[in-house]
Amino acid sequence: MPDALSALRLSRRGLLAAGGAATLATLLAACGKDDATKPAASNGSGPWSFTDDRGTKVEAPARPTRVVAFTGVAAALIDFGLDKQLVGVFGETKRADGTADPQAGDLNVEGVEILGNVWGEFSLEKYAALRPELLVTHMYDPDALWYVPDESKTKILPLAPSVAITTARVPMTKPIERYAALAESLGADLSAKKVTDAKARFDAAAEAVRQAVKANPGIKVMACSGSPDLFYVSNPKVSTDLRYFAELGVDIVVPTKLEAGDYFEALSWENAGKFPADLILLDNRSTALQPKDLTAKPTWQQLPAVKANQVTPWDAVPRFSYAGSAPLLENLATAIRNAKKVS
Repeated sequence: MPDALSALRLSRRGLLAAGGAATLATLLAACGKDDATKPAASNGSGPWSFTDDRGTKVEAPARPTRVVAFTGVAAALIDFGLDKQLVGVFGETKRADGTADPQAGDLNVEGVEILGNVWGEFSLEKYAALRPELLVTHMYDPDALWYVPDESKTKILPLAPSVAITTARVPMTKPIERYAALAESLGADLSAKKVTDAKARFDAAAEAVRQAVKANPGIKVMACSGSPDLFYVSNPKVSTDLRYFAELGVDIVVPTKLEAGDYFEALSWENAGKFPADLILLDNRSTALQPKDLTAKPTWQQLPAVKANQVTPWDAVPRFSYAGSAPLLENLATAIRNAKKVS
């Protein structure tokens, strides 16, 4: 799910015109004549097409071999068996210490061009130089391409076909299946042991959640994210992972006063205790406050789940693959089994 600031940005229309407009020819020239004019290798696979979740049929003369994707998407495609096809990424990829962001999964972050490492960063010049054949990203809201900046998308999108996969208002299994289908269309072998083993692990983890709920009934779960000024309670009817957790039987808090695309309810810290909960799933991204940061918030410390040490990390933007999502289900099952009724 988008974090609070990102979700608010998603609902905005671009107010500032992108300055310094440059033609594609100028961009390519600036990136180096040799790189820009060298034709991409053809794999001889014949015409390729894929219909994305905008209902757009994306077509190319041959299967794309130079794919640029949001970092979490690239990691998911790698889980399904792609490799050398991923040439560039955008979104949180490296942490401040230079290590890979957890969202990168098994992506070799040193082996791809990083076009931007935070929200709003996307180097048009680097993108053009990669000679992209396909751009892939999430779509949380209709036609909103995740981490493709509104102010420059009119220059980015003409450079290569794009695929957008819906990652909100559907259960988590749906985008996983869609990214699997995309990976297969790009040459991945979904019958490979790596993929089938991951699917088996995912299925077993989902069953573990069902059994944990049955073994420890009545546990109320709240998914949330903290910022210096506000406490955000996430909506399981919109967030794909929470929606799937609910389908498995997890009793998740449903906020009542929604905003910013219905993703969450924003509470002042004085009202952080509005929704009783026995177990808290806390957004573990670097953009959100972590437990050590929250010790200064008295109302956080007073929450029954916090007092009982029943707070577990939550990947608010999951990696939509079986390999990426299975650990989330395993951790949830463990947290529910071990939780006590405190609210």
